[in-house]
Amino acid sequence: MRTVICGAGISGLALAHRLAAPGGEVVVVERAPGPRPQGYMIDFFGPGLEAVEAMGLLPAFERAAYHYDEGRLVDQNGRRRATLRTKSFSRGRLLDLLRPDIEAVLAENLPAQVELRYETALTDVVNRPDGVAVTLGDGTVLDADLLVGADGIHSTVRRRVFGPEDRYLRYLGLHTAAFTFDAPDVHAATKHAFCLTDSVNRQMGFYALRDGRVAAFAVHRSADPAIPDALRVAIQRAYTGLGWVTPRALEQCPPDEEIYYDQVAQIELPEWSTGRVVLLGDAAYAVSLIAGQGASLGIAGAFVLADRLAQAPTIERAAAEFERLWRPVVEDKQRNARSMARWFLPSSPTDLRIRRIMLGLTRVPFVTGYLSSILAGKDIRLADVMRQASGAATEPAVA
Repeated sequence: MRTVICGAGISGLALAHRLAAPGGEVVVVERAPGPRPQGYMIDFFGPGLEAVEAMGLLPAFERAAYHYDEGRLVDQNGRRRATLRTKSFSRGRLLDLLRPDIEAVLAENLPAQVELRYETALTDVVNRPDGVAVTLGDGTVLDADLLVGADGIHSTVRRRVFGPEDRYLRYLGLHTAAFTFDAPDVHAATKHAFCLTDSVNRQMGFYALRDGRVAAFAVHRSADPAIPDALRVAIQRAYTGLGWVTPRALEQCPPDEEIYYDQVAQIELPEWSTGRVVLLGDAAYAVSLIAGQGASLGIAGAFVLADRLAQAPTIERAAAEFERLWRPVVEDKQRNARSMARWFLPSSPTDLRIRRIMLGLTRVPFVTGYLSSILAGKDIRLADVMRQASGAATEPAVA
C-alpha cells in the first residue's frame, strides 16, 4: 500500500513509523522548510505513552524528557500561592517533553524507506474509488492508495476535501503562545519547577531548559479568534503588568518567525474520512491544550489507524473502524476540556481562589482520584482499545 501523509508533525510521523514498519511505501509531505522549533512543554501520558512503548521508542522519549519537581502558581513577586502536582492526575507514568523534541524523536527513528519531503505544499486532491491523486506545489502528482491529513488544526487536506474550516472549528475564547529566550536570572528562578503566574484572564508559565534557555508558555482570553499580524507586539501588549519575571520574558521575546501562536480551539467533524482520504490527530479531532493530551491522542490514534489498515479488508473499512474505536475517546476529552476551561484560566478573583483550594486538596489521597476524574477525564487504556478492535472485548474503550 502506498500512503501519502500530509504533515510531518507528531501524528503524521507516528503514522509513518507504523505504516512503513511492515514494508509499506510512505511519503510524508510538509509545507514547512524543516522541523518546527516552536512549541510548548507537554505533559505526555496515557495511551500515547503505551503506543510509544509498543513502538520501541520509550527509551528515546525518556532521554528527551525533562524532570521538574513540581508546578507552582506564583504572585507578582514570585511568591508561591499554590502547588500543582501534575503527575497526580496522570494515573500512571508521565513525561514532560517539548513538542519539538517529540517530533525530533519520531523523525530520527523513522524507518529508512519513509520519504520525508519538507517545503512541499499540497495544492490539490482527487479522491477516486480506487485511489487518490495528490498534487504538490511544484506540479508533481503523487498517486497513492491512501491520503492521510495529519496537518494540524488548520488542515489543508480537511479544507480541500471536507470544506471550509469554520464549519468544524469550535473556538474556546483563548489565544496561546510559546517561545524560548535566554535569561540566566529567569533560568535560575525556574530551574526546578514549572512556574505559572497566578492571574486572571491571562497567565504566563516558564520552564528552565537543559541548554540554559527558558521556555515560555502564555494564554489569554480574547473575544476575537483572529490571529494578530504582529505576534511579538501582541504578546507584549497582552501580558504586560503580570510582574515577577514576565517583564524580562517580554523584553526577550523573539521575532515573529520564532514564536508559536494560535487559537485555542477544537475540531468537530461528523466524519473523519471520505473515500481514500482520512484525517488524523488535530486535523480530525483537536482537543485543545486545555485537555492537555493532544500529543498522546495523536500518537495513539496513529497506532490504532495503522492497526486497522493492517487488519481490515479495505481502506474504507479500516477508516470506519478507526473512527468507531477512537471517536468516543477523543469526544470524552473534548467535553472535559470545555467543562474545565473555567479552571484552566480563571476569569475572576473568586475562580482564582477556588482553583487554589482545589490544588491544595490534591495533597489528600482520596480527593486526588476524584479531582483527577474531573480534570483529566475518563481513564483511557490503549490496550483496551486494541482488544476491542480485535473483538476480544465487548466493553466500551473508554473506562
